[in-house]
Amino acid sequence: MSEPKTTYAYHCGIGRRKSATATVRLTPHGTGVCTINGKPVTLESQVYVEPLRLVGQFGTADLSIKVVGGGFQGQAEAVRHGVARALVELNADFKTTLKKAGYLTRDSREKERKKPGLRSARRSPQWSKR
Repeated sequence: MSEPKTTYAYHCGIGRRKSATATVRLTPHGTGVCTINGKPVTLESQVYVEPLRLVGQFGTADLSIKVVGGGFQGQAEAVRHGVARALVELNADFKTTLKKAGYLTRDSREKERKKPGLRSARRSPQWSKR
């Protein structure tokens, strides 16, 4: 006796970039509506819908996104990472396409900390001979 396959109302994906973290809920069979932190947004030429366009799910899935930390660019790339992960949870066949495009790889570059005795992370004070 086999158990029936469970279907979920939405698929989750968590994306990160720099100090930004995005929690993405992807609802399949939707109308293409997207809300970020409770505010509706348009999906025309945004960075975070590239995974949807790549696998042909643009306009057919609803996105509900909560994003915290970081700036505009870090948040956008964190959302893109989360959307890609949610798409893989929706359909495992998308994994090879998204991996080849680089959307499933977490960009681990972070801001380097300031060291004591230096002006910034690596910049030393100006040296004067006299």
